[in-house]
Amino acid sequence: MDAAFRALADPSRRLLLDSLNERNGQTLRELCSGLDMARQSVSKHLAVLEAANLVTTVRRGREKLHYLNPAPISAISGRWINQYDRARVDALADLKRALEDTTMDKPSFVYTTYVKTTPERLWQALTDPAFTQRYWGATFDSDWQAGSTMAWQLFSLTIADADQVVLESDPYRRLAYSWHSFTPELAESLELTDEARERIAAEPRSKVSFDIEPLGELVKLTVVHDGFEPGSTVASMVGRGWPRVLSSLKTLLETGETLPSDAEPRVSGRLTTRQDEQLEGRGVAPAR
Repeated sequence: MDAAFRALADPSRRLLLDSLNERNGQTLRELCSGLDMARQSVSKHLAVLEAANLVTTVRRGREKLHYLNPAPISAISGRWINQYDRARVDALADLKRALEDTTMDKPSFVYTTYVKTTPERLWQALTDPAFTQRYWGATFDSDWQAGSTMAWQLFSLTIADADQVVLESDPYRRLAYSWHSFTPELAESLELTDEARERIAAEPRSKVSFDIEPLGELVKLTVVHDGFEPGSTVASMVGRGWPRVLSSLKTLLETGETLPSDAEPRVSGRLTTRQDEQLEGRGVAPAR
């Protein structure tokens, strides 16, 4: 947390974060072109932001893409914003997003967290139903071989589809799979409107990947959820859910307990229901 505060103290680094907030997933060249800073200066500032875990990177071929990482800011707010103040802060943040939000060209979500565990234990937590049920509220039926199908157990429903497959499987290093289908039963359980169902049905299937990297006593976990179209409804649904899922995963592996269900209470008047709380606890935020 100290590293995050030191990184945020520099106005040039805050400008870089502002640039990524406006358009996530930029290359070094793109960041330099939008700011009045030399390439070397931008590189140095990015190194500080990466060291503070405020920025995470993903390689796409020869390019290195930079993304905001919400984990440190979430930890700061969790420490100093109590549950009553959080409701007001969330309400104001929702209003600000509604007034300022612009559609991302290709929305994607990148999260990096550091867990005091082993790669083997983390892999087990990502694949073993005994673990996923506790921190995610979902389980998976698969042999976790590349090309194998996955059946999801979510909201007491079985979501099976031939297109729900394991895309990559390198035990203790990398796992990737296609996202689940939104079956009529699941849509009903989520209380989706007919309009939302139609939008989701027209979207391509997204995918999520987990990269596991041992760092001494810690393991670096990078989660990338992408493959969305511009203006994706599914992207808006999952975007707020991942931070809680990963925070609960980290808490479970480090303490043996998961986050309490009321750790991030919802705000009255935001069209929320008890089902919404269940959705965000499973990495899905309801469509509005």
